[in-house]
Amino acid sequence: MKILLIGANGEIGKILYPAFEKNHEIISAGRNSGDFRVDLSDSNSIEKLFEEVKNIDACICVAGDCYTGDLLSLDEKKLNIGIQNKLLGQINLVLIGQKHLNDNGSFTLTSGKMGDKPVKNNISKAIVNGGIKSFVLATSLELERGIRINAISPAKVADIPTEDLINAYAKSIEETINGEIIKVNY
Repeated sequence: MKILLIGANGEIGKILYPAFEKNHEIISAGRNSGDFRVDLSDSNSIEKLFEEVKNIDACICVAGDCYTGDLLSLDEKKLNIGIQNKLLGQINLVLIGQKHLNDNGSFTLTSGKMGDKPVKNNISKAIVNGGIKSFVLATSLELERGIRINAISPAKVADIPTEDLINAYAKSIEETINGEIIKVNY
């Protein structure tokens, strides 16, 4: 299987890349590193990525910035960090990528525990992660050509056994599930 891994140099990407490269061909992409460059906040950059990378069976996104801070410090500009990068970035990845992904391919997005169980000073993450999950649930009803979509919703990565995280992403790409939010170590 040929997998496009966006955010391969990030915290989750550094776990997934070596685990998946044993059995799959991995193409990495990121804002500052990887086989290809992509800025998730720029739909033109996403379009360029899919024009350059061909024959993709699965696309995994583990990238996207979000603001952390209390309600009094939150404003539209800070909220838009997560909306533009993580939420709209992953949405545009699917909207654009669905035209390029192989038949019966899959998208695996990354949300997070904050969408279900917010904690103080993480309002932006709660909004963005909740939005990703709603997008996955709705989009799974309409993707064509057998393309599937799921989201992994991990707790804090440092608190998750590596195998649990790898197994969640593997389940999304290797099984036939669709429209699932896979919670990891809540």
